[in-house]
Amino acid sequence: MQRIYIPHLVKDPGQTRKIEVNDYLKDLETLTPVKGLIQIQHRGNFLEVSAQAETITTLTCHRCLQNYNFRIQVDTSEFIWLQEPQPQDYAEEVEVGLDELFETLPPQGHFEPAKWLYEQLCLAIPQRQLCDAACEGIVNPLASDADNNTSASTDQRWAALSALKQQLSD
Repeated sequence: MQRIYIPHLVKDPGQTRKIEVNDYLKDLETLTPVKGLIQIQHRGNFLEVSAQAETITTLTCHRCLQNYNFRIQVDTSEFIWLQEPQPQDYAEEVEVGLDELFETLPPQGHFEPAKWLYEQLCLAIPQRQLCDAACEGIVNPLASDADNNTSASTDQRWAALSALKQQLSD
């Protein structure tokens, strides 16, 4: 996907550009190409950007560390204000109000649909990655031996610890 020069959007029919997506995105490791549609509308002093897209990626379960496939789906929209960047004095701490939390681009600048879609897909990846809601995590060999009292299946590297554990319990 090529970046779009924002003033050219005004010349598009309905000041709208639609981009069909069926490609892999740079820096996003996926098993399938990202498929979907991005729509960019120029609304005078802001862009209205929306996307419906999906792909499949491989994640690692945070409990059992096994890999599993996950379908990432986005159906989102965002307003991006068009204004010239304001020079700011950066202090060590800056207090920002809720009304100041928005994206901006210069009116004579470029919009990068691939970068924007990448960000939306990354936000759709779950923070808590679990292969299954009932995943119990990594099996502890000592815990299973203590429950079953079977020392035959104990890894020999744990034998000294098991012997110490047995002495302490006696």
